[in-house]
Amino acid sequence: MALPPTPTPRWSRDYLFDILRELGIHHIFGVPGTNEIPLIDGTSYPENEVTYIECLHENIAIGAAMGTARMTGLPGVLVVHVTPGIAHSIGNLFNAARSHMPLVILCCQQQNELVTQEPLLASNVVDLARQYTKWAHEVRAAEELPLVLQRAFKEAMAPPNGPVFVSIPWEFTMRRIGADDRVAGITRILPHFTGDAAAIAQAAQVLGESITPLLVLGDAAGYADAWPELQELAELLGAPVLQQTLSSVANFPNDDYHWQGELPGAQASLQTLFGAHDVAFLCGFGAQAQVTVFKYSDGPLIPASVRQIYLTNNTWDIGKNFYGEAAVFGDIKATLPLLLAHLRQHPPKGAAARNKVLREQARLRAQAWVAYEKQALEQPTEIWAVTLAAALRDEIKSRRLERQFVYVHEAISDPAPFQFLLPFTRAAAAPTSYYCVAGGSLGWSMPASLGVRLAGRGWQDIEPKLVINAVGDGSALFYPQAWWTASHRKLGVLYIITNNFEYHTLQIGLGQVTAAYEADPAYGWHPKTTDPEYLRLERPKIDFVALARAFGVPAGEVVTHAHDVAAAVARGISQVLKTGESFVLDVHITPSSLPAQPQASQRYTDQPPLHTPAPTKGLLRAAPPAPHAGVQVIP
Repeated sequence: MALPPTPTPRWSRDYLFDILRELGIHHIFGVPGTNEIPLIDGTSYPENEVTYIECLHENIAIGAAMGTARMTGLPGVLVVHVTPGIAHSIGNLFNAARSHMPLVILCCQQQNELVTQEPLLASNVVDLARQYTKWAHEVRAAEELPLVLQRAFKEAMAPPNGPVFVSIPWEFTMRRIGADDRVAGITRILPHFTGDAAAIAQAAQVLGESITPLLVLGDAAGYADAWPELQELAELLGAPVLQQTLSSVANFPNDDYHWQGELPGAQASLQTLFGAHDVAFLCGFGAQAQVTVFKYSDGPLIPASVRQIYLTNNTWDIGKNFYGEAAVFGDIKATLPLLLAHLRQHPPKGAAARNKVLREQARLRAQAWVAYEKQALEQPTEIWAVTLAAALRDEIKSRRLERQFVYVHEAISDPAPFQFLLPFTRAAAAPTSYYCVAGGSLGWSMPASLGVRLAGRGWQDIEPKLVINAVGDGSALFYPQAWWTASHRKLGVLYIITNNFEYHTLQIGLGQVTAAYEADPAYGWHPKTTDPEYLRLERPKIDFVALARAFGVPAGEVVTHAHDVAAAVARGISQVLKTGESFVLDVHITPSSLPAQPQASQRYTDQPPLHTPAPTKGLLRAAPPAPHAGVQVIP
């Protein structure tokens, strides 16, 4: 008589794979370590439907997990190795926290019976992670795993999204469990809750009374997928629209004439901008102090004369730094229709006239960008960032890839041309077609491009067939080993190094700090030189194409003349789409003094001139020249 087949053994680690299968999560990222082998081994079984993506540094692993989370809307999952693992991840964990990325970070701690004796690599890893997570916990017993894992995934996905950290003594992952022992499911707290009716009515009343309204959009607006509602709001108000500095997503379509780009990154510039308006509607606005230098004696970033209204799904960001006369706690997508209904019933006065001015501003600005593009191409030996952005725009449109591209932005010195020229439009793209981070810790974009490329069709119906990662030379040097994973997994990404041979953002920051404190009697500080050697990356010059080849990326080229940019971009895109392998373009962006780029204007006049500051060393951004807040070199 034949014996019945032996059932496949189940282990406590299988609780994790049951959850991933239920949620439709198919990747785990990490750097292999002994403690993690039981979890990694579980990805070897086809029935678990999970692939382990090896990275060569934990900050790459967490960055890649952030990329998949952005595209899928589901938690990115990574496994880190005890103290060094979570310590290596802190830079991008900070970015994830500031950008509200859903992540579940699993740290395989040393044996529970041994931790108190301070063995190799062990420490209080929970305290390391706690500051940048919604919840951090170390499992006390193997039996706790179902409870803890369910809570971790629930909390990562609950509004506002964010990272969660779970430390698991490694022996707990190898306990035998019953054949039917499973996590019952993951509690889903749906985000679509509406704000209080009285608060919505109060907000509508203040907006309706406004003479010069301003709409400022933070990342929660982009995550809410609320472009149509926000466009109607801007039209009803006749209000210019700005994004928070270092926006994580495209919070508003850039072909709408209300759109003005990102907020500036300097105290005086912010005060001037907000001071031109009587009411500011701060929608999903979390990164409210993205400046490098601030003096209380110079007044608050938003002048007291501006009446402020808040709408977001995170109580912490409501009235965090400024008093809000009306504060609506609710999902942006669900709540805006209720606010719009009030405004339709009582249309704000003067909106039509304001919209007329904004249309004219948009027309003049578009003409100025065309002229600026032409001027850039006329340079015999220089490459301006606008030439590169225009080449990408033309290739995306000619290949009809508008709903199949994702632009991953870490060309921190040169955001404006990409933000203004690439097709981040309601007809062609979605908020997640643009990807940056609010944290500003450098070295995140090359890792993120891996996760974006792996994700497949995203939750906002964007399929990342073409992933473009524009990254400054300084940022690219943080984690070039991301190219190994791109090659190992054959993940085709067009990597564009915007190479100006220096930490150009820090050069701008040095100028701002010097200007702020040189004349201050309390400080009187000025640097020994305004062009220090320690901010240069040109001796020796780095061969990025050769560096990428060493990590397995087979092809790339160096571009040094403006007239070669368009053809090089076309070749790079063709190689990525044809071979499925990455391609590196090392584009030598000019770091010398250039004419200012076209600027947005928020003034209300019959014929508003485009604001064009005097030429400044380096490429200027859409806002007055100043470093982005939080851009730090973190080793």
